[in-house]
Amino acid sequence: MLLLMLMGNIDVIMLTRYSENAVAAVGVSNQFINFAIIMFGFVSSGATVIIAQYLGASKREEAKKVAGIAIYCSLVFGFVVTFVFLFARDILLMPMTLYDDMVQSANTFLLWVGGFIFLQAALTTINAILRSYGFTKDTLVVTLIMNILSLIGNAIVLFGFFGFPVLGVFGVAVTTSISRGIALVLALYILYKRVGNVFAGVSITKFPVVYVKKIIAIGVPAAGENLSFSGYQVFITAVVTGISATALSTHVYTRTLGIFMFLITFSISQGGQIIIGHLMGGKEYDEIYRRCFLYTKIGVVASGLSALVFFLLSAPLLGIFTDNPEIIRLGGIIFGMFIILEMGRALNLVIISSLRAVGDVRFPAIVGICSMWGIGAFSAFVFAVVFEMGLIGIVIGAIADECFRGIVMIFRWKSKKWVTMGVE
Repeated sequence: MLLLMLMGNIDVIMLTRYSENAVAAVGVSNQFINFAIIMFGFVSSGATVIIAQYLGASKREEAKKVAGIAIYCSLVFGFVVTFVFLFARDILLMPMTLYDDMVQSANTFLLWVGGFIFLQAALTTINAILRSYGFTKDTLVVTLIMNILSLIGNAIVLFGFFGFPVLGVFGVAVTTSISRGIALVLALYILYKRVGNVFAGVSITKFPVVYVKKIIAIGVPAAGENLSFSGYQVFITAVVTGISATALSTHVYTRTLGIFMFLITFSISQGGQIIIGHLMGGKEYDEIYRRCFLYTKIGVVASGLSALVFFLLSAPLLGIFTDNPEIIRLGGIIFGMFIILEMGRALNLVIISSLRAVGDVRFPAIVGICSMWGIGAFSAFVFAVVFEMGLIGIVIGAIADECFRGIVMIFRWKSKKWVTMGVE
């Protein structure tokens, strides 16, 4: 997960040595790219749960069939999104406030990265399949190689190494797509070696729609919640923008560093989801019940400790970005509040991942969407704007949202309504 996050930032980081306008253009373009990648998650999320449960139930042929179907579905969806990037780039960029040279750079980036985004769609799904089978080290290797290739490629096209012409944004976009293409080929090879030919039992003429429906039934609610969260974050940023320049800068810096805290919680929740999915396939309900709370405790403690470390090191960490004493002071307060926020997030996220693993997907999605807007967004606006608490009010709203959802999910898990929701 860390490597995937770095992959999304390598282009921007290296472009800072080339042109500030190019950074702004790619930053805007990446918003659309990242939105598309979130959309691709609905296939991989559904496939992950179904494959894990089938493997737990020793239905290995059915698991392979779902894997093949998921890759086909991701490619179809990926080609649809690719079509949008190829022929509707100008429409997407129209609302953005960009100078003429920025528009050209953003258009170029969307053409050469968005035009091959189907590669990422397939890669996301294949990595999810490998994780479902337990081959998480393989996905780590694939992502590492992709990052290295992107890094080397960017260096060549931006700084003219080995006598290569400097190609700027165009070069970065092309190397990004090439690195994803090579990673996809490598991932397909590993999938074939580890799992076998997942396409053998899937016929295009007699496509097993029943499995597609299962993938959609599990994946769409999860993707809907993720999309809602993205919209919620845009709303929060808009509120912060209206507070002050200091608040906005502090928000950006603390959120950037806060992603590293979130990685721990997210990784624990994903690992737990795979294991619980296998156990659900074997109908080991007592063990499932116990494991969820075990992983939740680990997640809460690990997140709390990581947030505490960031709080204690807040001054030097924020000093990487700025020497403004007011931002460093306010950022230190926010990091202190992050200790509670991240523990609440872990409570919420680990249990939700467990619920998804056992097939209970609609309830967490509905509660999540209602809570992030009804409690998180509303509380943030009231505390930050009405009570004039600024960025501190924003974080209070986030804490209220995460902790409320976590408590609701505890009761949902204890109800054991999920026992009858396994995939058949």
